[in-house]
Amino acid sequence: MNMGTVFAALIGLGISLALMIVIWAFSVLRKDASLVDRFWGLGFVLLAWFWWAVGPQYLAALVPVVLVTLWGLRLSLYLSWRNWGEGEDRRYQAMRERHGDGFAKRSLWSVFLLQGAILWLVAYPFLMIGLGHLDPALMQWWGSAGILLWVIGFFLETTADFQLARFKSDPENRGRVMDQGLWRYSRHPNYFGEICVWWGFYCFAIPFGGWWTLFAPVLMTFLLVRVSGVTLLERDLKASKPEYADYVRRTSALIPWPPREGRDD
Repeated sequence: MNMGTVFAALIGLGISLALMIVIWAFSVLRKDASLVDRFWGLGFVLLAWFWWAVGPQYLAALVPVVLVTLWGLRLSLYLSWRNWGEGEDRRYQAMRERHGDGFAKRSLWSVFLLQGAILWLVAYPFLMIGLGHLDPALMQWWGSAGILLWVIGFFLETTADFQLARFKSDPENRGRVMDQGLWRYSRHPNYFGEICVWWGFYCFAIPFGGWWTLFAPVLMTFLLVRVSGVTLLERDLKASKPEYADYVRRTSALIPWPPREGRDD
């Protein structure tokens, strides 16, 4: 990276951390650290548009910037709607109970600034999309791959969230395992969709010289599979829903795949 790109990257880090500090201040007032989840997607939107605005402003770069805007707005609106009136997420409630009165200050760096730094790292493909030099020949192929992955991922993520929300809205489904629609073929189709979206953004970065930002989709995939997504959620579901063990035996963990009907070993 040249010095201009490095400077823009550092300003992006400042934007990400400043956003998280503002959200943290509101979370202290509302005693709800889960506000960070609602604004996570908007952080990528801010960084993508900032880096595009200070770069050469290629029209081709607007495609992924608009796509991440659609993704970020949908995610933030969906999480805000889903959690409206529900109070603080139980993950943060458990942290609050462990740390007592000191949680407010501790959450600044252990929740908000940490997520701000991760957001900045995952957004690196957009640094190159905004400030890199476009190779039109590469854009034809990698741009097409990026659009395809984004469309597949956005469809899976949006559809899975809608199906799960509709399932939970029926009181008769309380305590039951969601195994309908996309959830019949994958235990986490929404996470698989999000992974596809971020690999799509990486494809867009390659024609701008961003091949080296491979760590960004790898990091997002690792977080969704091993940290805050699949692993954490599966542990809770196995403990709270006895039927979930059977669901695990017959359903693919991540990649949508026909279920193993009748298999119990």
